[in-house]
Amino acid sequence: MSNHSNAYWKANLRLIALCLTLWGAVSYGCGILFVEQLNHFSLGGYKLGFWFAQQGAMYAFVALIFFYNWRVTKLDQRYRAGRDTREGK
Repeated sequence: MSNHSNAYWKANLRLIALCLTLWGAVSYGCGILFVEQLNHFSLGGYKLGFWFAQQGAMYAFVALIFFYNWRVTKLDQRYRAGRDTREGK
């Protein structure tokens, strides 16, 4: 693999690690660890900790999918532009 490809995959793996960290923080943190603190607030008549455990985590996961798609598209454009200029395209 070239240095260009290695840099692309390193950036992609960093992005995946960020998304997985956020995913774990929302599902485990908000749904289990911080439920008592979040239950002091309410959203739509439900305690916030309960809401995150039941629905909020799903919304966060869908948002992460769109975030990952947006960022990987930017990565693809950036690294493709670098490859195209080196190859003379």
